[in-house]
Amino acid sequence: MKHLSIIFLLLLSCSVPKDSEEKKAGEHSSDLNDVSLTEEQFKAISIELGSLESRSLSGTIKANGMLDVPPQNLVSISAPLGGFVKSTELLQGMHVKKGQVIVVLEHPNYIQLQQDYLDSKSSLDYQEAEYQRQEELAKENVNALKALQLVKANYFSTKAKVEGLRAQLKLVNINPSEIENGEIKSSISIVSPISGFISQVNVNLGMHVNPTDVMFKIVDTDHVHAEAQVFEKDIPKLQIGQVVHVLLTNESKERLAKVYLIGKEITPERTVRVHCHFDGEDANLIPGTYFSATIETGSNQVDALPASAIVHFEAKDFIFIEKDAANHRYQLCEIEPAISDNGYMPITFKQPVGDIKNKIVVKGAYELLNALKNTEL
Repeated sequence: MKHLSIIFLLLLSCSVPKDSEEKKAGEHSSDLNDVSLTEEQFKAISIELGSLESRSLSGTIKANGMLDVPPQNLVSISAPLGGFVKSTELLQGMHVKKGQVIVVLEHPNYIQLQQDYLDSKSSLDYQEAEYQRQEELAKENVNALKALQLVKANYFSTKAKVEGLRAQLKLVNINPSEIENGEIKSSISIVSPISGFISQVNVNLGMHVNPTDVMFKIVDTDHVHAEAQVFEKDIPKLQIGQVVHVLLTNESKERLAKVYLIGKEITPERTVRVHCHFDGEDANLIPGTYFSATIETGSNQVDALPASAIVHFEAKDFIFIEKDAANHRYQLCEIEPAISDNGYMPITFKQPVGDIKNKIVVKGAYELLNALKNTEL
């Protein structure tokens, strides 16, 4: 019986709460974004409060994009009449000059085209002479008008056919004057219309290509520009000539550019294309490279805080606002990310915060963040 009494007393003593236990350091309220400090912590941190200040800061716009070239600097090479690839030595990355042969094609149709041209050219010479003869006879009223009209119609029809065949020969880079001397070719050479680098090779020897097939792509990198995508809400801030800081994904140093054109169409992603020219041309830039950009929009009068008031956590920006001075309770509030200027950062709240005059923590913000996240002060 004595042992049972002792066990009962022990259980009773364990169930009684310790009212005298001290409040834990950095105790959290029910709100996960609130933190309350003990008096000792508050004195150790030396928190200072302040308000939003109206300052003239350089506004910026964040954007992403991709390097590109003008349409005239990117060429797709196709076979006008189709054919079989006889020879080519091009590989991706090779440099070619304007007028350089890039591929040789062959096909029986090329021979037939030249034969048709020679036949039509011979027929044209005869019909031209006959037309002139009939005109002379008509002047002397020797032949009928109907005979002259028939010869004239045949002459001009054949002449049109010859001109069409001549144009087709020039299209496949065959000189009509050469085949008139008896030089019939079984292959044609396609040359590069611009100087640049080979970006695509889609053929191999013996392959048959159609007129719609793209055999090669050639890009001239002498004028690479930046195509930035700016969100719809920032369009009113854009102006021609604004300075753009471009950071390529494969570089650590920014390049300077200027806004040259602003698109007039909004994409399904609610962005507009902004065409930017670099301050200096660089032929080593590769079209298709991604970049991040910051566009300077000029000085604006905005609400700002010292950079010491902003804390960065989990890729977001926050400030602390005093909620209860007596209990040293502070609330974490998210703000829009921005760029600091002369030690100050423009402030835009994600959610309404009410009256916060003289309640913003401008000193000791990171110490509060440590306390909120249960790390050592």
